[in-house]
Amino acid sequence: MSENSIQVNIGGRIYTPNVKTEDVENVVKAAGLINERMVIFEKTYAVKDKQDLVAMCCLQFATQYLEAEKHRSLESDEVSGKIISLEKFISAHLDKEV
Repeated sequence: MSENSIQVNIGGRIYTPNVKTEDVENVVKAAGLINERMVIFEKTYAVKDKQDLVAMCCLQFATQYLEAEKHRSLESDEVSGKIISLEKFISAHLDKEV
């Protein structure tokens, strides 16, 4: 896995992170999402400093990430419960056949 130094523009500033080759596309897309969200926040709120817009984006994305993690956890618990039920069902039927 090689790394590339890429340039991304976030809020009018250029950043040059080292990124794994397979992650370059996602990092570029992420920078684009941040810039899009910054434009929305800039139009919606009276913000004078771009740093405030970046902070608002970080807060929103982190909140969305945590919400997605919570849903994944709930789905995982549900799937685990179904697997356990199936195992019990199969075991019960196998025991009857023996």
